[in-house]
Amino acid sequence: MRRTLSILAAVLVCAPAAASAQFPGMQGPPGPAFTTDNPVIRSIYALGMDSSQTYRLAQVLLDSIGPRLVGSPAYQSAGDWLVSTYRSWGITARQERYGTWAGWRRGRSYISLMAPRVRTLEGTQLAFSPNTGGRPVRGEVVLLPDVADSAAFRAWLPNARGKFVAINYPEPTCRPDTAWHNYALQNTYDQMRNGRQAARTAWAQRITKTGASARTLPLRLEEAGAVGVLTSQWTGGYGVTRVFNAYTRRVPTFDLSCEDYGLVARLAINNQHPQVEAFAESEALGDQSTFNVIAEIPGSELPNEYVLLSAHLDSWDGGSGATDNGTGTVVMMEAMRILKQVYPNPRRTVLVGHWDSEEQGLNGSRAFAADHPNIVEGLQAAFNQDNGTGRIATISAAGLWVASGNLARWLSQVPGALIRNLTFGMPGSPSGGGSDNASFICSGAPAFGVGSSPWDYFQYTWHTGRDTFDKLSFDDVKMNATLVATLTYLASEDRERVSRERRSVLPGQGGQPGAWPTCGQPMRTGPASPQ
Repeated sequence: MRRTLSILAAVLVCAPAAASAQFPGMQGPPGPAFTTDNPVIRSIYALGMDSSQTYRLAQVLLDSIGPRLVGSPAYQSAGDWLVSTYRSWGITARQERYGTWAGWRRGRSYISLMAPRVRTLEGTQLAFSPNTGGRPVRGEVVLLPDVADSAAFRAWLPNARGKFVAINYPEPTCRPDTAWHNYALQNTYDQMRNGRQAARTAWAQRITKTGASARTLPLRLEEAGAVGVLTSQWTGGYGVTRVFNAYTRRVPTFDLSCEDYGLVARLAINNQHPQVEAFAESEALGDQSTFNVIAEIPGSELPNEYVLLSAHLDSWDGGSGATDNGTGTVVMMEAMRILKQVYPNPRRTVLVGHWDSEEQGLNGSRAFAADHPNIVEGLQAAFNQDNGTGRIATISAAGLWVASGNLARWLSQVPGALIRNLTFGMPGSPSGGGSDNASFICSGAPAFGVGSSPWDYFQYTWHTGRDTFDKLSFDDVKMNATLVATLTYLASEDRERVSRERRSVLPGQGGQPGAWPTCGQPMRTGPASPQ
């Protein structure tokens, strides 16, 4: 097996074009019985698989602390807990501040249909939304009108006074397309999809004709006297919508489930005059410090070279921030716990970065890279995870074609149970900004994204109210932590410095070659708090 994988490593290093390799033969048993002469790897595997702390860590982070919106007290609580936990393990940890962001605290909220019948609606006050002034507000729901142009929209705006205005397209069905495909007649399915696509296009044109954007439209409505804004951005799964932030400054914004948004929209369309009542007691807190949590196990031989474990700590706050990115946070914490016990004197310094404000544009990791050029320069490898609860299923060499050999060599020593059916992309392409590894690979530092199997991530948990503790698969999470700990050990011990030689041609648009991504600047001062 080792000889086979050594040959594979050599092939990957020498291959001139993009490729991916699977490791289907690495079907090691789920238990501790596997063949390796390395006592450290055996100890990492035993501790990670037999004495995992991932469940306990996730339960505190997700259930007790909860979602970790940038600028919120919950994010501060999470940062305090991480530092305390690391120090209890004998690992040096700190909060490293880099800027400020608008502070906001979520309070109690509800939204109910009051007429023509009473129903408690499934709705979420969006992050950074203003409160309702200590009392419920009530108003009729109207849909954004289909006007001829921006002048006609300005003429309509007085009609928004005292109303809740629904600004998103009301879906005709909230059943996933898979259900229609499986159970409807083909003609019925085709008619539904074609009709819906035409209606979505028409709704997008409806917004364009107002002369406002998705960001400025809510402001125009509140300036005209609307008492609230209703949104719904369906993911394609039962009941689930994307939950981001409000753009209003004085009136509340509520996101409704696909089904309940459709309900109030149909009532409005059919002139049945739906009335809703909403209450929100959120609180704007003024500017709050933004910070990353950094923990460190110093290197014993090469302290100025680094292996970096990477995951963002912040989240949106519709759910609990479980798969985005509580799992990544817990994986990196658990990997550090394992390494501290099994490998307390690493050859290179092992760092972990729990980044703030990833959701607003990788601000925490970009600030860290900008503030620590010596660490970026000394980076041996970074391993970043940010996409759900499933087993790590993909690792890409991120366009560093020579580094593919190091990665393949490390993977050849990993217990097979941890990488069954792993896809290894070589030479791969650098991340352009989807997650925090982009903050390092942009300068050519070897930063690798480790991607999970999907588990309906984009349909049901990514940036939704369903991103909660119960969605986690802890068998997968503990394997991921054990794999990251193993790769960290192997990268730290590698006698070779990982090369930064880049592939000569990157895929681009329209058959044209692409360019290596440039490093973006962090936002160190966020928007002002809503009044």
